[in-house]
Amino acid sequence: MKIDAQLGQFDLEKVPAEAQRLERMGFDAVWSFESTHNPFLPLTIGALATSSLMVGTNIAVAFARSPMITATVAWDIQRASRGRFMLGLGTQVRAHNVRRLSAPSDSPAPRVNELIRCIRAIWDTFQNGSKPNFKGRFYQFSLITPFFNPGPIDHPQIPIYLAGVKPLMCRTAGEVADGFTVHPMHSVRYLNEVVRPNIDAGAKKRGKSVDDLTLFAPVFAVSGETESARLEKEAEICDQISFYAATPNYRDVMALHGWEAVAEKLSKLARSGDWDKMGRHITDEMLDVFSVCGAAAELPGIMRERYQGVVQRVSLYFPIPPDAPEGPWQTFTAGFKQSVA
Repeated sequence: MKIDAQLGQFDLEKVPAEAQRLERMGFDAVWSFESTHNPFLPLTIGALATSSLMVGTNIAVAFARSPMITATVAWDIQRASRGRFMLGLGTQVRAHNVRRLSAPSDSPAPRVNELIRCIRAIWDTFQNGSKPNFKGRFYQFSLITPFFNPGPIDHPQIPIYLAGVKPLMCRTAGEVADGFTVHPMHSVRYLNEVVRPNIDAGAKKRGKSVDDLTLFAPVFAVSGETESARLEKEAEICDQISFYAATPNYRDVMALHGWEAVAEKLSKLARSGDWDKMGRHITDEMLDVFSVCGAAAELPGIMRERYQGVVQRVSLYFPIPPDAPEGPWQTFTAGFKQSVA
């Protein structure tokens, strides 16, 4: 199992030092995300500044770019990183696709399935010079000239991760992706009873199983050197869980545990703008289900024991603080890698 980190620094001038710091700390990969910044730019810079750290998008919005644009930027980062790039895609919710990104949002599962297949067809042309002949319902790739072909690279196999929560997107990942990005609002029970079986069902359509995909899970963690620090982190995590639990897209996770009524209450609070009241509805039981809790020295073993055999990569949900000393985090990653389930 790999231990990764979330990128907390998007100032391009500071990214090289941040990536080098995470590499020294012993993390296996760093993941960027698409919110207020482009997710690809910092990874390019971070890859050039490191030698072993994997880099990946968690996530880049799938429908905001054409297959060719996404395929080309991924190809460039894979070349620059010497084979250390992971392309993580997510479909995003309809309102943001349509009203913020001016992107299509209909038929998200079939659309992203086709998008991934089209990207791979483009990469095949880049690497092998194959004739472009992809014609789908949503996308097509039937024209290229030497002027627009970047040509082959040394590491052409770029893993594609697809993010999802509901069964249909899990099955879609099984059908076409190399990996699956678990939403941070999850429980191990939900992974075992919903996510993994549906990925497996999709994977069987191409003669594979869920174990042929790499699952990556960002994890909520409650810890602290002092009681006050622990309580502060606990409140922060409760607020984050309540935010996700209020979103209808993630209600299935709450419903599985019998907490749908709480999710509905949180949705009402969110609609009325009572954000500061939401975290108090997250009980200790919910916190135990949706996060890992323990002293700093115990946390690596707790994380590994919980996720062993369920996912292959994990990271903490929040980035490493910029002023955090490296020594304790080197101990953390070493402890994780030495832990025995």
